[in-house]
Amino acid sequence: MVDGNRREEEDAAACHPYHFLVSGPRNLPSPNWKDLLRSSWKDPDYRRTAMACFVQAAYLLELDRQEKRAEAAGLAPNWWKPFRYKLRRTLVDARDGSIYGAVLEWDRVAAMADLVLARPRGAPKLVLALRGTLLRRPTARRDLLDDLRFVARESLKGSVRFAGALEVVRAAAERFGSAGVCVCGHSLGAAFALQVGKALAKEGLLVECHLFNPPSVSLAASLRIAGEKASYALRRTPHPSKKLASGSTANTWRARWLPNLYVNNNDYICCYYGVSSEQDTGGEGDRVAKLFVVAKGPTSFLEAHGLQQWWSDDLELELAANDSKLINRQLRSLYAFSDRS
Repeated sequence: MVDGNRREEEDAAACHPYHFLVSGPRNLPSPNWKDLLRSSWKDPDYRRTAMACFVQAAYLLELDRQEKRAEAAGLAPNWWKPFRYKLRRTLVDARDGSIYGAVLEWDRVAAMADLVLARPRGAPKLVLALRGTLLRRPTARRDLLDDLRFVARESLKGSVRFAGALEVVRAAAERFGSAGVCVCGHSLGAAFALQVGKALAKEGLLVECHLFNPPSVSLAASLRIAGEKASYALRRTPHPSKKLASGSTANTWRARWLPNLYVNNNDYICCYYGVSSEQDTGGEGDRVAKLFVVAKGPTSFLEAHGLQQWWSDDLELELAANDSKLINRQLRSLYAFSDRS
């Protein structure tokens, strides 16, 4: 009877709209020994797809918990197993018991079954995936409180979730080296991921960062922009002490830590990242981030803010020619820190 119930749960999960076989990426290459010669992880599209799927797994871990699905019938594992990763641990908000993040690690045993005897070049050793807001009763209250925190302050440093994510990524970077660690997130999770990456960059730990639909709207930003416009006439020339010498340390940091932002301009939550700084970046070394904007994709708001678009086969992206004005401002303190050190 137990085995029969388990089969029923597994069959029901297979028909679920969030099952990997139903809504996951199509034409995903399966890992094999050829990855040792030509790694799929060197392909930016494959890398973006994998990171988006890992974030989807973080969402589904919480949904599996809420809907009391057994591990064997859970939806989440199907979103990391095709990439040969395994769940190392979950990040749990002790206040409501909700899962807000998933720590995934390269699964050497599963990879060896496909004759992949070593981790392919570019494949991270460990990934922290952070979900965004879930408007469901068990977790909505805490999610919305963090949303309001960001809207009011444009900072999430007071959140226990920020502290938990920062601790995990810092420990992983110190153990495996920052080059083998990635952090990724969607919506609110992207805001957490950006601030975790920025905090670690100040410590000299430069982890790879993938941000899907990061929120760009906040009261703090709106007030700051208004203040900048009001005081523009008073700032005819910069103060000499604020000028950076050519070849300064700040330029080195710009060249080394480049978060990857993925935005859809039809999503009004993240569309302000698409506003150009109108400054010539002068090349890769002068960029502060890699901003990928949807050229062909969803146009309705709900789909434009959705995660599924980022693993779609027919998605077309453009790398923004200039840096985003907003990301320039958000990372300004990082450059100031670098210049002082």
